[in-house]
Amino acid sequence: MRDDPRLPSSPAFWRSPLRGPWFTSVLGLVLLAGITVLFVTGLVSYAAYNPDLSPVNDKTPDKGILGFYLFAWPTHPHWLYRLNQGVHVTLGITLIPVLLAKLWSVIPRLFALPPARSLTHALERISLLLLVGGALFEFVTGVLNVQLDYVFPGSFYPLHFYGAWVFFAAFAAHAVLKTPTALRNLRQLRQLREERHLREERHLREERNDLVSPRPAEPTVSRRGALWFVGGGSLLLFATTVGQNFDGPLRRTALLAPHGGGEPGSGPNGFQINKTAAYAGIDTAEAGEDAWRLVITGRTGTVRLSRAQLAGLPLHSSALPIACVEGWSTSDQWWRGVRLRDLAALVGYDAGNPPDVFVESLQRRGAFRSAALRANQVADPRSLLALYVNGEELSPDHGYPARIIVPAAPGVLNTKWVARMTFGDL
Repeated sequence: MRDDPRLPSSPAFWRSPLRGPWFTSVLGLVLLAGITVLFVTGLVSYAAYNPDLSPVNDKTPDKGILGFYLFAWPTHPHWLYRLNQGVHVTLGITLIPVLLAKLWSVIPRLFALPPARSLTHALERISLLLLVGGALFEFVTGVLNVQLDYVFPGSFYPLHFYGAWVFFAAFAAHAVLKTPTALRNLRQLRQLREERHLREERHLREERNDLVSPRPAEPTVSRRGALWFVGGGSLLLFATTVGQNFDGPLRRTALLAPHGGGEPGSGPNGFQINKTAAYAGIDTAEAGEDAWRLVITGRTGTVRLSRAQLAGLPLHSSALPIACVEGWSTSDQWWRGVRLRDLAALVGYDAGNPPDVFVESLQRRGAFRSAALRANQVADPRSLLALYVNGEELSPDHGYPARIIVPAAPGVLNTKWVARMTFGDL
């Protein structure tokens, strides 16, 4: 069976002359750097939710030791989450052609027989299975989430989080085993070109059996040309994704990235929307000036304030962006409202040393109807219960009658349509 050229288990079945140690090594080193950045920015994105603060923020409650690195998410610089998530999503999409080319370059190994020649070889094959399966799972779920296609059998957060750890563990093991070989292959091939010798077969004999075809077809493109093709595909995906991080005409070039959850319109409220008031099930009568009251609870009891009463308190302004987990973000918008620490002072806390706060929304459906903020986020003078944006009242889609805005926080923690705030240690 292994020698029958009609079957994929035979090395003779794979005839492309492009496959070889040099081509595979170049792609592998690009992925080594890129996937490491993806993994780190993914973990940082998870930390930004402050999952250790409150169960409502923690979408992976059984993470155990996998949460060893978590830390209190800072508020400086205010663009931190915007940068992190922009890099994570844009880089992930840009690496797709490289990943597909890498899988294509090593596909003969996936069908190699016998499946295990030794215990070491069996462990390597198992790690390869986890590596390929994990890579496809992480990239597919990531792309679906970016495109707002929530077709997962469960919540995206635990699926992507646990999948990332399985994938990266296999990736790290594979990198430890293969990076020295990849670097040696590139170094040897460079020396051979410089010396104008054709001794690749002798120097790379151990790689030849499963990467280089024993009877290659006639080449139609060089290996360098193939790399340029892969790089061009990555560049095209980058150009049609990166615009999601900017406002204005450049956002329209982000053809493969979400522009937000609704049409923002024009004027002061004309910037991207994550979810509309209609999607969240907001009752316009309940959110109206006459009916709506903000309920604030703390050490000294409960305070109820109308929007007019809130507007009569000392107001402050902050220039902050909105940045979402799907990768899109806005530029800095001018928000105006009451500082969160001043609201804490209304219910018995020192404005200079406020506690955590639990925020609840009028939102009827969807995730993050409530969220918790750490004391350092409440204490930041730029953290507001915003009533206005860019000199105008909030629109219903942007959270009227009042919304949270906190520097460097994921967009879903900037709760809209706020109904209740409970201050205290969480």
